Amino acid sequence: MAKLIEQPTVIEAEGNKPKRIEEFIGCVNSESPEISVARMKSPSGWIEPGQTPEFDEYTVVLKGMLHVETSSGVQEVHSGQAIIVRKGEWVRYSSPGEDGAEYIAICLPAFTPESVNRDA
Repeated sequence: MAKLIEQPTVIEAEGNKPKRIEEFIGCVNSESPEISVARMKSPSGWIEPGQTPEFDEYTVVLKGMLHVETSSGVQEVHSGQAIIVRKGEWVRYSSPGEDGAEYIAICLPAFTPESVNRDA
């Protein structure tokens, strides 16, 4: 049966500045542990702690630029581009550009605070 998602749930984000996470599908908003789909809006200068997640993360940048640092290198992901970070790979996201970034993040399985494994 189809399930309409009326609106996202806003979730508090980690990092040095306020970032807006709007979870449309996931453990919180739709009780869907198999996948999470969220729109992220991060301000200029935002950076979060590094993490080694237990999920694959697929990210599509809608506006601005997302800086993605992994154990294998650094990528700048611009509007209209996407990046895949596989589970078990260390990663740190930031939005250093003057316009920040807006992007969609899809996690398989769904994001949970316990499965993200943030750096201390």
